[in-house]
Amino acid sequence: MDMPNNEVRNLRFDEYHSGEHLRNATKQAIERKYQDFLIVDVDAHHYESEHHREVFQYIESPVIKRMALESFNRGGRSSFLGGEVGYQDIGGRVTRHWLRKHEKTPATPHKDITTTLRWMDAMGVDYTCLFPTPMLFLGTHPQPEIESALAQAYNRWLCDRILAHEDRIISMLYLPFNDPEAAYKTVKEFGGKKGVVGFMVTAPRYKPVHDNAYMKTYRLLEEMNLPLSFHAAYTWGDQALKMTNRFIGVHALGFMWFNMIHMTNWVINGLPERFPKLKVMWIESGLTWAYSLMQRLDHSYLMRTSDCPSLKRKPSEYMREMYFSSQPMEVPDDPSILEATFKMINAETQLVWSSDYPHWDFDLPGVIYDLPFLSEKSKHNILGGNAARLFNLPLKPVKKIPNVD
Repeated sequence: MDMPNNEVRNLRFDEYHSGEHLRNATKQAIERKYQDFLIVDVDAHHYESEHHREVFQYIESPVIKRMALESFNRGGRSSFLGGEVGYQDIGGRVTRHWLRKHEKTPATPHKDITTTLRWMDAMGVDYTCLFPTPMLFLGTHPQPEIESALAQAYNRWLCDRILAHEDRIISMLYLPFNDPEAAYKTVKEFGGKKGVVGFMVTAPRYKPVHDNAYMKTYRLLEEMNLPLSFHAAYTWGDQALKMTNRFIGVHALGFMWFNMIHMTNWVINGLPERFPKLKVMWIESGLTWAYSLMQRLDHSYLMRTSDCPSLKRKPSEYMREMYFSSQPMEVPDDPSILEATFKMINAETQLVWSSDYPHWDFDLPGVIYDLPFLSEKSKHNILGGNAARLFNLPLKPVKKIPNVD
């Protein structure tokens, strides 16, 4: 909740940490016996911007490194990184993001390891797939070389400082998609690194996924058995989304819009036929878009099959073989609608739970566990089993749920 300034001043920051912030989540974890089965969060975040001085040291180009460090030293939001108006962290259900700087952590391990493990244990999570936050908008940067340089630096920093030191934290690394050759080299360099379970494309961008320039990257991912994900976000710079005049509008539409475009191009251009063993996941778009897009594409396909000569099945059949992350769970008043959505996407084997923590609209594991129409097997699959199969993770729980007494 948002606090008046006087309450902020009186807050004992030395006692404010994820365990306290998520006390009710921990109670849920104990009551629902999460310690008995695997829970994997396929989409959680840290704020890499808190460690830009560390990250920028990994930039290879001395010119770009100097520009990056100068932008950091000036403070505030620099045009060097691009970015969006910062509505994510204000208004609505405000999370603990603004208190992170006050959280006490030991000198070692890295602060992001300590804070991440704290909230994971508080929620009852065994493994989490960690993603950046401001970099989700980097795909709209006007200079592809800047995206490539920062992606390379961030990936090296994440592998060296975080993933190498904690088995429970994994990641699908950032692909600099605006430069197809750089994307290919990224997979080659990092594909075998500890904790790297796949690669991620930030969805707000204007590169067609079916461009031939990306085919060798998809083939390499398929050969390495590493999944590819498209992580949704928004941009108010989009010609259509510019017409929205409230953040709630651009947020609600944007997180679906770009993934809908990429999914349509992916399927209609026959990439599932060309790369049948490549696992593809769609992140942070919720579920309603997939349901409606399946119906829409099938309807058009049956009347214009000549537009899709490489397809051997209806678009929806390919989509049902992909993976979808759960957040945000759009729970309607009528639970039968959500049940039908789960059926449409083969949720028992293809849906994976994600928290999106610590963002303002994050979801606890209870959004899946408490659904009345799911069997225990389905709950366990969605909360952890499907992700373990996708990422080749062990099935044995390793969480350490704290005592809230």
